[in-house]
Amino acid sequence: MSDIIARITLPTSAQRGQVVTVRVIVRHPMERGFDGPGLTPVPRQILHRLSVTYAGEEVFRMALSPGITANPYVEFTTIAVETGEMVFEWQEDGGAVYRREARLVVT
Repeated sequence: MSDIIARITLPTSAQRGQVVTVRVIVRHPMERGFDGPGLTPVPRQILHRLSVTYAGEEVFRMALSPGITANPYVEFTTIAVETGEMVFEWQEDGGAVYRREARLVVT
C-alpha cells in the first residue's frame, strides 16, 4: 500500500438517522499516459475505483476513468447509523491500493 493525500470532510457528530454529507478530495495526478501528440509517453497512473464502507456496509462506490481530472473531488450522502469508521479505499492501475479512515460519532 502506497501513500496518498486525501482530505475527508464530514460532520464531527450526527444524530442517528440523520443524512450526512461526505466530501473527499484526493491528491492524485490521474496521468493518462500521454501529454499530447509527439510528446514522450509517461507511465499511466489512474485511480479506477473508489469504495467507501461504514458500519460494515458499502455506502458508496464509484468507477473513475482517464477522463476524470487530476485531484478528483467526490461528494455523497449516507445515513448516520452508529459511531464508527468510514473506510475510503482507492484502487489504482498496477494494483496499488490507498486507504484512509474518518470517524463519525453518532448520538
